[in-house]
Amino acid sequence: MAENPWSLGRALRGMFVKPTIDETTWEDLETALLTADFGPDITERLLDELHEKVDRYRTTDPRDLQRMLKETLEEHFARFDTTLRLTERPAVVLVVGVNGVGKTTTIGKFAHYLKRFGRTVVVGAADTFRAAAVAQLATWAERGGATIVRPQHEGQDPASVAYQTIDYAKQNGTEIVLVDTAGRLHTKAGLMDELTKIRRVIEKQAPISEVLLVLDATTGQNGVMQASAFLEHAGVTGLVITKLDGSAKGGFVLAVQERTGIPVKLLGQGEGVGDLTGFTPHVFVAALVD
Repeated sequence: MAENPWSLGRALRGMFVKPTIDETTWEDLETALLTADFGPDITERLLDELHEKVDRYRTTDPRDLQRMLKETLEEHFARFDTTLRLTERPAVVLVVGVNGVGKTTTIGKFAHYLKRFGRTVVVGAADTFRAAAVAQLATWAERGGATIVRPQHEGQDPASVAYQTIDYAKQNGTEIVLVDTAGRLHTKAGLMDELTKIRRVIEKQAPISEVLLVLDATTGQNGVMQASAFLEHAGVTGLVITKLDGSAKGGFVLAVQERTGIPVKLLGQGEGVGDLTGFTPHVFVAALVD
């Protein structure tokens, strides 16, 4: 299996085969964590915790430090409940995020992910302001094996498309509903008013199980700033990190959770329809550090 390009492992490999922990080890570790986009605050906190553990156990073995790093990262990730809550029927998921983060492809991948678990999925094309958005979503819904409910006419009210989608799910016994929403940020007030209306209309028919905010890992902390309106007003329950490959940095996952207080629930690590996974701290840390 090819090594994950975002893995810390390459940066750490030489560090942990040295005969002893020395000052260079700590300097290299700090550089590796910063390069992996953990950010200065979290990096400093991790280093302080690791120093304390190394002193407590009086070890000079770099392999102990590697194990402690994995344990410490897992402890940080484990503070967040990454479980997707999709027990209602239908389970309604609102997918939000600024344009360009990979929201449309994420919906198709999420549909495919759910189909692998034997779930039936319908996608609602409630981003009615871009004609191309509906066509792109239809393509990805088909790839993901999901039905799509499209606007009945150009410029249809997004909330009414959401209503039709829930109605379809109830009439056909579809288990999961994924509702696409507009991502333009021309005015925060207008966007949030629209999302509030969509929520109100949906909640008259069914509870909303999840509101997933899609973030592009390659934009780092700027992505969190761009999404601040959603974080503040949209009732976000989980994060989806996309484009966590190529030049993206795995440390962003912890940084964004700690900064927002919202758990990462899904990770997109490639271009294919099958390249979306649930987030499991133990598995993620192993891929990050080994």
